[in-house]
Amino acid sequence: MNEIDEYISKFPEEVQRQLQKVRAIIKKTAPKAIEQIAYGMPGYKTNGKPLVYFAGYKNHIGFYATPSGHEAFQNELSKYKQGKGSVQFPLDRPIPFDLIEQIIRFRIEENSKIK
Repeated sequence: MNEIDEYISKFPEEVQRQLQKVRAIIKKTAPKAIEQIAYGMPGYKTNGKPLVYFAGYKNHIGFYATPSGHEAFQNELSKYKQGKGSVQFPLDRPIPFDLIEQIIRFRIEENSKIK
């Protein structure tokens, strides 16, 4: 079991399922991303730069795509509770996996332009 598996295993089964889905989307969309625990949560890097992070909580999944990822999808994320560079997807509503994938693609493109 690696550190991400260990992180996810600490949550109730339903939260684990949602976290695994987010992780699978990240790994499918950014297969070359480096996966590690950063800031106490699963994090991913491309081109040596942060790509996205996610975290489990009792009532929501936190998704962190740096401020630029959230700014670019401001309209789509407007119905969710947000902070600077973070969004909360409540567990009592469908998680917008398609939107998460779009944000990841945006961040991959953004990171590819960084030298």
